Amino acid sequence: MKDILSIFTDIQDGNLAYHVGDKKSNVDNNRKLLSKKYDYDYKKLVSMNQVHGNNVEIVDLNSNKIIDNCDGLITNVKDLPLMVMVADCIPILLHDEKKGVIAALHAGRNSTFLKIVEVAINKMKENFDSNSLDIKAILGPSIQKCCYEVSDELINIVKTTFGSQFVNGKNIDLQGINKSILIKNGVHKIDVSTICTKCTSKVHYSYRKEPKTGRFAGIIKL
Repeated sequence: MKDILSIFTDIQDGNLAYHVGDKKSNVDNNRKLLSKKYDYDYKKLVSMNQVHGNNVEIVDLNSNKIIDNCDGLITNVKDLPLMVMVADCIPILLHDEKKGVIAALHAGRNSTFLKIVEVAINKMKENFDSNSLDIKAILGPSIQKCCYEVSDELINIVKTTFGSQFVNGKNIDLQGINKSILIKNGVHKIDVSTICTKCTSKVHYSYRKEPKTGRFAGIIKL
């Protein structure tokens, strides 16, 4: 993406989440080092207490630095970094290249089923007059259909809500579902990482691989 910072961290950048049993001082230090590495203001970073919902909040310089009950952030403020934390869920970064609007979304299973990308796109349209054709989407490293096994109940939800093309045996394709929602909402500039956090990556945290684990992040800034 041009004119912006958009990155996905890995285990070399350390755990970036406060809610996984790590010392607060460790997380603070990791976040500070990351801000130096990518040259943004540590004190401005906005993150979320993610709850696997589809609440997307618009933030500015006066917003809290940690937004409660939230799985998506949108801003048009320059130099205001947004962060989403994951360990198998999909970190999705959006950028309206014409209007200068960005979003960071946490698309796990529930948030995907609740169409969080559609909620975010609609908010970008309503509040910033965004056009879908100008929005670029990046889906970062996450658990892929090769490894994402779920219950029969969830298989049926995917089949009836999104279509059987997103089911392969006991596994579901969250990337494919999110991509289809983006396309249905007029977004066609879509970049999907092929890195599976569970089976192909040695450098990303994976909750499925190790339940007591840290979180890596997607960060975006105008």
